[in-house]
Formats: sequence, structure tokens, C-alpha cells
Amino acid sequence: MSHPLQVAGNKFLKALAKHADVIMKTYLSGRVNELDFDGKVLDKLINLGVLWRPEPGEDLRLRSSIRGLLENNLRDERNRQLDANIGTKLAAIKTVTSHYKEALHHQNYAESEVYMEDLTEQVYGLVDSLKSSVRNLWRRIHNEFGYVASINAKIRENELAQSQLTEMREQLEMFQFDQLAAIAGSSRELRRLLVVHLQRSHSEISQELTMAQSKLIDLLGKFREYLHRSQLLKGFVLHQQQKPDHQIKDYSAAHNVPTLFNIAKAMIKPANIDVNNIEHERLFADIVSHIKQVRHANVGNNEHRKAQGFDVNDIESIDIESNIIKVAVENYFCQIIDSGVQLSALEYHQQQQLDINPEVWVYGVINGFQGLSSEEQDFFEIGTQGHVHPSFSGNFIIEDVALGLR
Repeated sequence: MSHPLQVAGNKFLKALAKHADVIMKTYLSGRVNELDFDGKVLDKLINLGVLWRPEPGEDLRLRSSIRGLLENNLRDERNRQLDANIGTKLAAIKTVTSHYKEALHHQNYAESEVYMEDLTEQVYGLVDSLKSSVRNLWRRIHNEFGYVASINAKIRENELAQSQLTEMREQLEMFQFDQLAAIAGSSRELRRLLVVHLQRSHSEISQELTMAQSKLIDLLGKFREYLHRSQLLKGFVLHQQQKPDHQIKDYSAAHNVPTLFNIAKAMIKPANIDVNNIEHERLFADIVSHIKQVRHANVGNNEHRKAQGFDVNDIESIDIESNIIKVAVENYFCQIIDSGVQLSALEYHQQQQLDINPEVWVYGVINGFQGLSSEEQDFFEIGTQGHVHPSFSGNFIIEDVALGLR
């Protein structure tokens, strides 16, 4: 950092610390009461860019940058702005990256270090701005928009937060990491900043926004439920004010009682045995003595459990037939070896007029090739023929396979 900038920065920060009471009173009230402070102090703050007068005759107010600094550091609930200006910051990052690469190309290492510091500051500043917006959003959610009093105001604030969140997610789509990777090239520092750091932060922020959106929807449903209840209560109070002599009917004296008022609790509780009562012990013993134990004799099962004899000579010989598909696949592989010409599975199927389903035959050929050892597979070359599924991307439908020698 150059010496004049350091001197100006120190002067500015000292002025903020010296006149902190003026700044905080202006922040809390929204304007400056010029009669309460010295005019020279106010002029100094105006020259430093801390205070400004929107129009002649208007009161002095804080600059938006100073107000934003206080809102973020004080975690003020009144801060309802989300920074979604990502496009401009990404364009600035790409521009500084080009300056850095050009300085390296001309072997101007001192200038490249300055550009790298600037690039690092902009990348970290962008990430911190996004995370600060997410933190601000979560503070409003956890407080359930407590800076407004009415339910209607809470609903409007919730809808505003959802619109800002949607805009922020649309801005996040501007991160094209393939372009950033191409810009970074083989530079380790650039890839660490533009690809690794930004991609990790992008993933974390996107996940936080998804959770925040779900919470906002839940809060909106809760606020609307509160609104309906309050409207019902206000309607009842209004009805009582307009008709103060209204008396509620005694539904118990009516002939037809509404179902809502005709629900009563049971007067007699269900009977339960008191096993701790000593007087009933003789009665309990008498009841237990008359309980009969029923046993079912499974006579029929005993016959099946008896040992049975068997004759070894009764076992017939088992004739294991060869698999037709396996034999056909072996003949197909032998023909490829003998002829040395590439031939598809369906062409061989038509030539030999095999009595096998074509789809089963194609899968049999693939299974036969995969059943070979790695050394045997090296002698052959297999290729698939088919088409991509029209609706589900990533699914390739195999229609035929072509087999040949390497």
C-alpha cells in the first residue's frame, strides 16, 4: 500500500472513532439534528464522505456505505438488503485475472503480485458478501421478522425475502466454472481461487439458500394461519361491538342441540380390577381356579414325523442338456476367429436363422464376451450400436453389437 493511501486511511478511521457519537445518533435516528453538534464537526464528516445532504434544505444523513458497514457489523434487524450484484463482480474478477496473466507473460513479477493481491481480495470479498447476505437472511428468519408488528407486515417481509432469495439463486447461476477453469489454466494459484474456493463456497451457499427457502415457506404458512385466526377473533369482537345486547342461546334448553355442543365426556369411567385390594383376594383366587387350560393334541402331525425309508436305486439319472444360447455364442466367436471379418450379432442371427429372441441373443453375446478372461478379451474388439433415450439423459439403449479381431 502506498504511503498517501495509508495516511488518508488512518485519518478517516480516526475521524470515525473520534465522532462515533455523531455517527451512531445519526444511524439510530436516520438524520442529524444540526443544533446538537458543532458545525465544524459536521463539515468535517461531510468532507470525509460520512454524512451527506440529499437536497438543499434537507437534513444530513449517513452515506449508504457507512450505514451498510454498521448494519453488517451490528447485525441490525433492519438490514433487509441482499447483495445479488454478482455479475459485475465476476466481470471484475475475470478482468484482473487477465491483467495478472499478462504481467506473468511479460515476466513483470512485481506487477503480477499486485494483481494477485487485488484478485484475492475481490474473490474473498465476493464470497464474504454472499455469506453475509445469507447470514442476514437467516437472522430475519430466526427472528421471524420481529422488526415489524402486524401479521400482514410479516407476510409482506416474507414475500420480499423469498423474492430476494430467488434473485440471488438466479445470480448464482452466473458462475460458469468451466469458463473459470479455462481462464485459470494451469496456474495453481488461479485454480485455487477461481475453481476450488469459489466452487466450494458456491455449493455451501446454494445449500444454505435451499434450507432458507424451505424455512421461509413454513413461516409463510404459519403467518397466514395466525392471520386467519386473528381475522376470526376481530370479527367476533366487531360483532360484539355492533350488537352489545347479543346473548348466546342456551343450547341445553333447545330440543335439537347442535352436534358441536352435544359432545360430553363419559360420566362413569371404565371398570378396572384393583389387584391391591385384599378383600377381593379370595374372589380372584376362585376365578383363577376355574380357568381351564385347553390343549390341542396334534395327532395327525405325529404320523408325518415318523422316519420314512427311501431307496437309493429309485433316483433317476439326470441328463444335463447344453444351453442353446451358449453353444450359438461359441459358434459365433469361432466364426469371427476363422474368418477374421467383423460381423454384428444380428447379422449372424439372420444368417444362421437362430430360433432365439434377437434381444436375448444380443445380451447373450455381451454376456459371452464378458465371461472371457482378460487375456482372451484382448484378442477381440466389440462395439455397441444403439441410440440415446429421448427422455432420460445418460441412458444408452443397445440395439446391436459388432464383434471383430484386433
